[in-house]
Amino acid sequence: MSQQPIDPYGTRLPIKLDATSNGEFVPVPLSAANRAANRLAHEAATRNARRLGLGRRAFLVSACGAASTLLAFNAANAAAGRRGGYFELEPEAALEPQLAAARLGDGEFIFDVQGHFVDPNGAWVKNAPPDAFRWSPKAACAYAQEPGPRSHLRCLGPDEFVKDVFLDSDTDLMVLSFVPSRRDAEPVTIEAADAVRRIVDRLQGTHRLLIHGRVNPNQPGDVEAMDELAGKWQVSAWKTYTQFGPGGKGFFLSDDVGIRFIEKARALGVKVICVHKGLPFGKQSYEHSQCSDIGVVAKRFPDVSFLVYHSGFVSTVAEQAYAPGANRDGIDTLIRSLAENGVPPNSNVYAELGSTWRFLMRDPEQAAHALGKLFRYCGENNVLWGTDSIWYGSPQDQIQAFRTFQISPELRAKHGYPEITPALRAKVFGLNATRPYPMSAAEVKKYTRRDDIARERLAYRERPDPHFRTYGPKTRREFLNLLDWNGGVHA
Repeated sequence: MSQQPIDPYGTRLPIKLDATSNGEFVPVPLSAANRAANRLAHEAATRNARRLGLGRRAFLVSACGAASTLLAFNAANAAAGRRGGYFELEPEAALEPQLAAARLGDGEFIFDVQGHFVDPNGAWVKNAPPDAFRWSPKAACAYAQEPGPRSHLRCLGPDEFVKDVFLDSDTDLMVLSFVPSRRDAEPVTIEAADAVRRIVDRLQGTHRLLIHGRVNPNQPGDVEAMDELAGKWQVSAWKTYTQFGPGGKGFFLSDDVGIRFIEKARALGVKVICVHKGLPFGKQSYEHSQCSDIGVVAKRFPDVSFLVYHSGFVSTVAEQAYAPGANRDGIDTLIRSLAENGVPPNSNVYAELGSTWRFLMRDPEQAAHALGKLFRYCGENNVLWGTDSIWYGSPQDQIQAFRTFQISPELRAKHGYPEITPALRAKVFGLNATRPYPMSAAEVKKYTRRDDIARERLAYRERPDPHFRTYGPKTRREFLNLLDWNGGVHA
């Protein structure tokens, strides 16, 4: 396989604002402010690279490149009147490598509780055309030049997954999750997930990758299969989609189907349930994508940890301050359910940020409200880092953006939101996840600083070569294609 230079002319920004979806919601086009942000970032890259005597690619791969991009986003957002949140960086960081590295560099324990990859050899392939995922920009990697009708799928497979997550980002641990699918059409099976875990284990990265067991309890055979998932595959948690099911009919965790599932999880001793809420697949069974059932089951089963994936976020709902009587959709459905059932902050309900933060990076005003509400009502100890990568490529840009994000003093004073301090960031990035997934962050970090992946990462970063590309669908047609291959239902 010949290795081609990645973006030699520096045409891609290190912080990605585009229409990419994770395949669970229809892609949303960029706003005028987003387009202006990208334009200003490209202009700044050209100008600042020249001032530092670097080529565009070399500049954009550097910490100064990321800082310059985020500062350009600030300027575009301020011009559009979006001042409720911002990326807290000194202007000098665009030109001073040491300052940029200090603001954007690593050090935290980063535990990403939602990752994905595509199994190039999975059963889903038989339902997909030979050009499946050919539309994905990442599918143009060097693997695509190899013989075979689906060689391009290797660009989205486990080898690239390891590079994107563990070399091109500061991620220490990740939980490999699943997408909604029929039993015979999974883009990644439990066997494939375990194979990736073993790839990481062979690099001596013990515990760098945990895996979920996918359970659709309203689908015949899934609850019965939980014994094998827990015993043979030693899953760390269960992943379910309450909006998904036979004939497009979902369920609630609080109904007979959901209670049977929760009781089975308790009996097996794996008492962590990750449930997709928000990001609705369409009108069908929409109510099951909302969070009314979360407070009910959290109160009934205090010994179970409920990880609410996406935190109830809906891409078409503008996030604003929580108003108890407003009956709004989106994240407010989670907060309202907790309040109505008397579930206090920092209890057994966790709000996860996969796709939610990535989407809200486009609008810092909404991001400030969303994060502020979750910190206040769900709890500063109960907001979890997740990125939904590899759908969005390497999660490094999401990490760098969150490292610098701040809620404005005005919104903090008006709505009781906290300041995002280094201590709070560290909680979100990984420390909070060590509650539902019991482990010592200090011990894991000590190990991951010296294992083979750490050594490979150190050598790689002498000459890093990130692709700055995304994987997921960017148009409605691509989104519907992905649903078809997964055995899903149309919006």
